[in-house]
Amino acid sequence: MASPQPVHDLGQLILTLRGQRVILDSDLAALYDVPTKALNQAVKRNEDRFPTEFAFQLAREEVAILRSQFVTSSSHGGRRFLPYVFTEHGVLMAANVLNSARAVAVSVALVKAFVRVRELLATNQSVAKRLTEAEKTLMLHDSALRDIYQRIQPLLQPPPEPLRKKIGF
Repeated sequence: MASPQPVHDLGQLILTLRGQRVILDSDLAALYDVPTKALNQAVKRNEDRFPTEFAFQLAREEVAILRSQFVTSSSHGGRRFLPYVFTEHGVLMAANVLNSARAVAVSVALVKAFVRVRELLATNQSVAKRLTEAEKTLMLHDSALRDIYQRIQPLLQPPPEPLRKKIGF
């Protein structure tokens, strides 16, 4: 059994799949300090508590993408079944079905990590919006400065030499 993850690493376990932030069953089981098989059995025994908004099983294509992202071995050992992933609400429900003090404590830390990820995403969207507005303003100022420069440029040229009257015949 892997040692539990420190609380500051929990945000790294959260992935985005199918437009939802989720955590893999193996990571959740390691945090709860139970075998992955035991976690999945508890979920299957309580299927009515885990609608698809709380937990879902990954498709083969999704598993292949995850393997390529994390560079894990797919030829030796590994799993016989496709992994499950749990959303923020699924993490809480898993703690309820496991019914241990450790599961409750870890689920609270996980929910805090989900909230922190959500806040970071909202902050990033806010910053991106402000940068877009600043860029638009700069573009307007840039075009106005170019216009002013084009109008001033003829004034910066040296004046033409005055015409001299010819002396003599």
